Amino acid sequence: MSVTAPRGFRAAGVPAGLKSGGAADVALVVNDGPDAGVAGVFTTNRVKAAPVRWTQQVVRGGVVRAVVLNSGGANACTGPAGFQDTHATAEHTAAALTASSPRLRLGAGDVAVCSTGLIGERLPMDKLLPGVRTAIRALARDGGPAAAEAIMTTDTRPKTTVARGAGWTVGGMAKGAGMLAPGMATMLCVLTTDAVAGPELLDAALRAATRVTFDRVDSDGCMSTNDTVLLLSSGASGVEPDEAELTAAVTVACHDLAQQLVSDAEGATKEVAIEVVGAADEDDAVEVGRSVARNNLVKTALFGNDPNWGRILAAVGTTAAAFDPDAVDVAVNGIWVCRAGAGAEDRAKVDLTGRNVAIRIDLHAGSAAATIWTNDLSHAYVHENSAYST
Repeated sequence: MSVTAPRGFRAAGVPAGLKSGGAADVALVVNDGPDAGVAGVFTTNRVKAAPVRWTQQVVRGGVVRAVVLNSGGANACTGPAGFQDTHATAEHTAAALTASSPRLRLGAGDVAVCSTGLIGERLPMDKLLPGVRTAIRALARDGGPAAAEAIMTTDTRPKTTVARGAGWTVGGMAKGAGMLAPGMATMLCVLTTDAVAGPELLDAALRAATRVTFDRVDSDGCMSTNDTVLLLSSGASGVEPDEAELTAAVTVACHDLAQQLVSDAEGATKEVAIEVVGAADEDDAVEVGRSVARNNLVKTALFGNDPNWGRILAAVGTTAAAFDPDAVDVAVNGIWVCRAGAGAEDRAKVDLTGRNVAIRIDLHAGSAAATIWTNDLSHAYVHENSAYST
């Protein structure tokens, strides 16, 4: 049931004409309470879309009653007019929700706004605002799947998840299939929980979860302008988990969604887990894994089913991580093709015909470890992104 699995939430996804072809493109998630806590994590790109800048302000207040999301346009790099469009969307959503259910009594500052799509063009407000009203009429306790479909862009399938606590639940939906890189991805994600949790607890749990999930997805090394992950609490379960319990459930949900993003990455034929062990510290492990994940020579080799470990070792060598080049071991799908910085087992033993690839790099420099998830670089990725705006 996605974001509506926890009690206290309704959602909808409807077509408003933002996309060609009549697909759903406006989603709405409403928190009916009794609580309305929120936390958010956003892109670290210095070029931030208007909805990101608006929602960052809203989240600082610690209360969000509704999230309105659209695909079919990013509303990024649209200047003051684009920011006003975001503000108008929040005002319109708040007023329309209050009119439909006066007990909510929403103001613009209670509404988060998220957008995704092509950068540099303003949204058609004459379509978006009527779409919001349509979404309000369609709100339902089982509306999560429809909302997840409405936020898709180049995604081939919706991405939803549910994680269970002891008497409480975390639900979620996400979109993203390209520009997947740290600082989130080209992604929007809304997580909900009916646990009793205030903004500080939500923030701690969300940041801990995203650090080891979304922030370690690195599809193509590109960082979006619109990345947003929100965690909303309704408190409808009446159960107050401790920080460890909430963090664990949120991490499970984020990990599930992150893996769905990787599996649906644009043009991907391989899903690649790069596990770095024996690092001096976690930052070194992440840096090494990310360097390999972003290396186009590695990614194209994997697309061609070529276990070219020399490219992996060369990528490791571009980092500032602590290691001795003559001590590094590399395994591809369980075959140790490199030992002590030199060739080891016959690379012909490596089977890369399947979709899943596991690369293990042992730096022999300490006890820290980290995993980065990526994919290969295919003809289809180049084609899709060369024709995206035309």
